[in-house]
Amino acid sequence: MLFVEYGSEGLISAKCDVYSYGIMLMEVFSRRKPNDEMFAGNLNLKSWINDSLPNSILQVIDAKLLKREDENFTEKLEGFSSIMELALKCVRESPTDRLSMKVVLETLKKIKLKFLRSINSSD
Repeated sequence: MLFVEYGSEGLISAKCDVYSYGIMLMEVFSRRKPNDEMFAGNLNLKSWINDSLPNSILQVIDAKLLKREDENFTEKLEGFSSIMELALKCVRESPTDRLSMKVVLETLKKIKLKFLRSINSSD
C-alpha cells in the first residue's frame, strides 16, 4: 500500500499536510520510504513502525542515528520513540483523528525539552 492520500480526492487541506509530515518523520528516522521493497502484502511503513512500538523501536530507527553504545542511549531511544508515536498520530486513517500542525509542533518542542533536561540531569 502506497501513501497516496495527499490531494487524492482533489482536496488539499492542512490535515493532508499533517499526514505528509507524519510520513516524512517516519522516513527521516527510519531511512525507509513507503515504497521500499521490504513492504509487501499487509506490511507498510506505517504498520512496520506501529508494530515496533514500544519494545522494538530500535529495529526501526536508522542504525546511523542510534547505537546501544551511544552516550545517553536510553534518553535518545525514548526521544525517537516519542517522535515515532507522534508520526503515527499524524497519519491516522481519518483526517478528523489527526493532530493539528500546532499540536505537532508543541509536541516536538516538549520531546526536545524532555530530552535536554534528561541529559543535563545525568551529567
